[in-house]
Amino acid sequence: MGIASLALLVGLAFSSLIAATYAGNFYQDFDLTWGGNRPKIFKGGQLLSLSLDIVSGSGFQSKKEYLFGRIDMQLKLVPGNSAGTVTAYYMSSQGPTHDEIDFEFLGNVSGDPYVLHTNVFTQGKGNREQQFYLWFDPSKNFHTYSIIWKPQHIIFLVDNTPIRAFKNAGKVGVPFPKSQPMRIYSSLWNADDWATRGGLVKTDWSKAPFTAYYRNFNVIDSKSSNSLSEWQTNELDAPSRRRLRWVQKYFMIYNYCTDLKRFPRGAPAECRRSF
Repeated sequence: MGIASLALLVGLAFSSLIAATYAGNFYQDFDLTWGGNRPKIFKGGQLLSLSLDIVSGSGFQSKKEYLFGRIDMQLKLVPGNSAGTVTAYYMSSQGPTHDEIDFEFLGNVSGDPYVLHTNVFTQGKGNREQQFYLWFDPSKNFHTYSIIWKPQHIIFLVDNTPIRAFKNAGKVGVPFPKSQPMRIYSSLWNADDWATRGGLVKTDWSKAPFTAYYRNFNVIDSKSSNSLSEWQTNELDAPSRRRLRWVQKYFMIYNYCTDLKRFPRGAPAECRRSF
């Protein structure tokens, strides 16, 4: 199945919201928050880069907060030997009981695949990690990484292919992010104490600076939608569920729900609810 077909299948559930789609501009929508002159905006606000060297990494955040919606961003990750580096792209509120939805790309030595690390924090609690290899080299070209955040579920997508779904299990006492608006954040930083093979492979600073690129930010904000009810319905359709199962069967390398060493008394309650 081609990318165009996948985009059509996943996009059907959101067709009525096209009018609410906003194509972003990095000057207008984001602040460069740290890293000195390492973060840069180019091409009239259409391209952004983050860099990491031995002195510092860098980062940015959105000017606006969002409560439900779909966030799309295209990234091209650090090429070559990226071991020890982490490119984080996520949504988060603030404070000790914050909510958070994470993409983290863990670098690796040349020729080895990136690890895509995902997590969901609710009321300050995370520990809901799922990790994947990708079916392409994310440093060769731009690819789209998306978060769909609705009152009933969170869906992580890569090039419109769903890779993870976190369902609202509030009925069984599991908190779900539903009341704290979140900003969008991204950072490129050194984490060679844990990122690559548990910290066994260190950052090769002779390869610095390490640089990741961003473009084509889009948001479908539920606040600006003409049909808020659309954000309270529309789960994944059957073809998308099949694609989700395909990714999880062939590309998932860690799932907290099946880690019996961490949870010897049984998987967390939300693991028993799936699409």
